[in-house]
Amino acid sequence: MEFSYDDLLFFFEVLFSGLLTGALYSLVALGFVLIFKASGVFNFAQGAMMLFAALSMVGIMELLGVHWTIAFILTVGIMVIFAWCVEKFVLGKLVNQEPIILFMATIGVTFFIDGFGQTIWGSDIKTMDIGLPNGSLDVGGIFVDELELVAGLTAAALVVGLAIFFNKTRIGRALRAVADDHQAAMSVGISLRNIWIIVWTVAGLVGLVAGIMWGSKLGVQFSLSLIALKALPVLMLGGFTSIPGAIIGGLIIGAGEKLAEIYLGPFVGGAIENWFAYMLAMVFLLFRPQGLFGEKIIERV
Repeated sequence: MEFSYDDLLFFFEVLFSGLLTGALYSLVALGFVLIFKASGVFNFAQGAMMLFAALSMVGIMELLGVHWTIAFILTVGIMVIFAWCVEKFVLGKLVNQEPIILFMATIGVTFFIDGFGQTIWGSDIKTMDIGLPNGSLDVGGIFVDELELVAGLTAAALVVGLAIFFNKTRIGRALRAVADDHQAAMSVGISLRNIWIIVWTVAGLVGLVAGIMWGSKLGVQFSLSLIALKALPVLMLGGFTSIPGAIIGGLIIGAGEKLAEIYLGPFVGGAIENWFAYMLAMVFLLFRPQGLFGEKIIERV
C-alpha cells in the first residue's frame, strides 16, 4: 500500500490532535498524582472536584455578572474552603488509617459534592466562555485545534511549576514526607492538617484549570466528571507518583486512541477509541505495574 503526501498530512493531523487531547487528559490526571504523591491517597473525587470547580466558576459568572478573572479568584477561594472541609470532617478523622479506608472516604466525598453542586448550581448544561480560542490553525497543511493547543501549553506550564514546587520548596518536601509515613512526619513537627489542606487546595486548583478547558470544549455538564475515568489509564502508564509521567501517559493515551480509531477501528467495527486506552493500560500493567516513571514499591518481610 502506497501513501500519498495527503495521507501523510492526515496521519500527522490525527497524531497531533491525539497528543493535544492527551494533554487535556493529563490535566485531570495531575490532580490524582498530586494527592497520591503527597498523601498516599487515591482521590476518587478528583473528577467531581473538577466538575464542581467549573460549575462554581460558571455559576458565579452568571449570578454576579463579573468578569471571568474575578470568578476564577472566587472559585479558588471556594476550593480552599472545600479543602479545609475535607480535612476537618473527613481526612482529619482518619489519620494513619489503611489506604483502602481513605479511598472509600473519597468515594463518599465524590457523591457529596456531585449532589451539592447540583443543588447549588442546577443540572443544566452551562457554557464556559472566557475568551479561549475555539477555531483551527493551518500549520503546513495540518489543522490544529486552538483550544487543545492552549490546553497543551497550560499542562506543560503546570508540570514545570508543580515539579519545582515538589522538589525545590520546603512545603513540597514536607508533602512527600507525609506520604511516606503520617506518624513519622508528625513526630518531626510537620502539621498533617496544614499539609492536607495545601495539597487538596492545589489539586482543586488543577481541577479548576482542567474544568475550564474541558468546559470550554464540551460545556460544563455533569458528564464531565466521567472524564476522570480516562485519567486512570493515563496514571497506569505514567505512574501514580510522577507529575511528568501524567503528561507522558496522557500523550500516549491521547495519540494512541486517535490513531487506533482511524487505522484499526475499521477492522473491528469502529468505536475502538472508547476502550483502547483501558486495553493498552491493562497490557502495560503486565510488564511494568509501577508505570513508566512511578516508584517501584519494595516491601520487606
